[in-house]
Amino acid sequence: MRVAVVCPYDLAAPGGVQDQVAGLVERLRAAGHEAWAVAPGEGGPEGTRHVGRTLAVPANRSRAPISLSPRTPARVRAAVDDADVVHVHEPLMPAVSLGVLRSGGPPLVGTFHADPGAVVRGVYRGAAPVLRRLASRLAVVTAVSETARRAVARFAPARIVPNAVDVAAFGSTGASRVPGRVAFVGRDEPRKGLDVLLAAWPAVRAAHPGAELHVVGAARSAAPDGVVLLGRVPEADKRRELAEASVFAAPNLGGESFGIVLIEAMAAGAAVVASDLDAFRAVAGGAASLVAPGDAGALGEAIAALLADGDRAAAASSAGSALVAQYDWDRVAAAYLAAYRDAVAAAS
Repeated sequence: MRVAVVCPYDLAAPGGVQDQVAGLVERLRAAGHEAWAVAPGEGGPEGTRHVGRTLAVPANRSRAPISLSPRTPARVRAAVDDADVVHVHEPLMPAVSLGVLRSGGPPLVGTFHADPGAVVRGVYRGAAPVLRRLASRLAVVTAVSETARRAVARFAPARIVPNAVDVAAFGSTGASRVPGRVAFVGRDEPRKGLDVLLAAWPAVRAAHPGAELHVVGAARSAAPDGVVLLGRVPEADKRRELAEASVFAAPNLGGESFGIVLIEAMAAGAAVVASDLDAFRAVAGGAASLVAPGDAGALGEAIAALLADGDRAAAASSAGSALVAQYDWDRVAAAYLAAYRDAVAAAS
């Protein structure tokens, strides 16, 4: 099967959608299919068909590197025209994904990722008839979580196909758990909650003077005692950091539709403390210690409690390891292949 996997964001920029697109292309190729990514910017796996420059625009309490050029839709149509099926991520995002949705061509599968903010949800409600017409061009609609599915339910009934990780890769780094090590992985933007974690950290250090926090994805000019700011690191280094951590902290404040970092941490065997968000609760089940978003005191107490109780941390690690198999790439890629076959059959 020839599959074009469309991403509205620059694949060179960090982001969950970008990671899923690149991983899916890799898995489809490994299974013997001819697959390529279509995206703006310059990054991506070998063979990516690039369709224009990007501009960073505010989106979901972050900044999204998308293309807004009026030439982009025509370039996208040319990049997907020889596919048997086109898999469009975030179908309503301009101009790459929306350009595919508004054109004819091969059958389309769409995947919705985001938990949109209140303003976008209002737009969805007000524009439901128009969005329903656009979404009707998708032969199969998927969402990565119940949170993402609910956001688009007014105009696009969706089947859930979750985000994926290479579970075996996170569990086979050869790294040893470091007592007292806490890890954070995320971009340095307010909704990821790093400032909340740093506010909680003095209480953790007071209870465990030898504790150390490794921050992956953020680089600042100064760090509190016991905090190591690693900035962006290669994927192998991220996996090793998670495998060495006794506790993984996800202090996110909102805007999350899934929680891929929780899956990665559980696959690596870390005990998880996370904000009590709908998406995180759905992903982590009873395996994580959940605290109110933004509550630095509760976050610090939960981290300190796990560092103090090895049996409890080990139980949380075992529970997380049992959960992650459903998010492995083999299962998720198989679910997408089923969606592609359904889309092709519907177009026949």
